[in-house]
Amino acid sequence: MDTTWTTRLRDSGLRVTRPRLAVLDVLGAHPHADADTIVTAARAAHPTLSPQSVYGVLQALVTAGLARRVEPAGAPALFELRVGDNHHHLVCRACGVVVDVDCAVGYTPCLTPSDASGFVVDEAEVVFWGFCADCRADTAESAPAQG
Repeated sequence: MDTTWTTRLRDSGLRVTRPRLAVLDVLGAHPHADADTIVTAARAAHPTLSPQSVYGVLQALVTAGLARRVEPAGAPALFELRVGDNHHHLVCRACGVVVDVDCAVGYTPCLTPSDASGFVVDEAEVVFWGFCADCRADTAESAPAQG
């Protein structure tokens, strides 16, 4: 049993259960995984684990602040263990790979609303979209020669 996760679960007010530890193990091995990937991987280690149990664990982990749910537009929700630092993400439009990117430092006008409408802003979520190096290389290799 992972004593770090055991301690963090207890410190967050959650019971230590096999499904929770299984999901945490999967998230540790597969950052930015969607729920279906997490269900499949967790069930490979614990075949009796139901998909509904995994969804419940994910909700509990997010609510407790041990995991983060990221929802890139047009893509399934993704889950990760990196929490509490307000980092952002790069998403490849071709293959869907997701990469963490640290929050911009210094003057960041796009992260401060021009009118907060009475809100106290405690988080900004930015998703950068583009093409990863592998997909750009694949595109360049398959492009017809110009002549």
